[in-house]
Amino acid sequence: MTPWVLRMRWLDLCFMHWPVPPAAVQATLPAGVEVDTRGGQAYVGVVPFRMVDVAPRLMPAVPGLSAFPELNLRTYVTVNGEPGVWFYSLDVTQPLAAALARTFFHLPYRQARMWVDRQGDVTRYASIRTDLRTGPGAFAGAYRPTGPLLTPAPDSLETWLTDRLRLFSAAPDGRVFRGRIHHAAWPLRRAQADVRVNTLGDGYGFDLGGQPHLLHAGRLDVTAWWLDRVR
Repeated sequence: MTPWVLRMRWLDLCFMHWPVPPAAVQATLPAGVEVDTRGGQAYVGVVPFRMVDVAPRLMPAVPGLSAFPELNLRTYVTVNGEPGVWFYSLDVTQPLAAALARTFFHLPYRQARMWVDRQGDVTRYASIRTDLRTGPGAFAGAYRPTGPLLTPAPDSLETWLTDRLRLFSAAPDGRVFRGRIHHAAWPLRRAQADVRVNTLGDGYGFDLGGQPHLLHAGRLDVTAWWLDRVR
């Protein structure tokens, strides 16, 4: 395997997942990308967290460039039978990081105004997208971990939602790419959340109301590889 090219650390992450009809998800995906389901059910996730120490291999972190909040809207797919994550949007405050990720990873990174504050074990998070190429999107809420660390069974929903070491993305000309990442097991705990605003799924017709399935992870160190074309 070729060496990884990018490192990063994810902090104060909350997985918020809502069940969505598979047909509604499939209608949003390009040719060759198939919705992944569990028990006949698709899921769409909103994932707020903070990124730090984002830097290329063998390079130091750069002040002002290597740390920023990130807010994802995602679902789960297969390409050529291989499972992975599909991102609808990735909102950040760092315009250069967003531009580089769009260019080299074909991911829909968008600039946003964001505010994050942590007091004790509570993270308060707010974002409003300013780059509207994927439409408007806003989120505001607070979340915290509860209970001890989990050891999810391999066949559990928790594992299905989080244990994804592949992402897929599409270039403007329709080519589909795979990205590989590596990290240790997720330090998952149950979570509580109060979501006050969430319009991230509105442009895709997703109903992300009601109580989501919640998981929290305090810290995860991640490495990533260059993309390779799969379709």
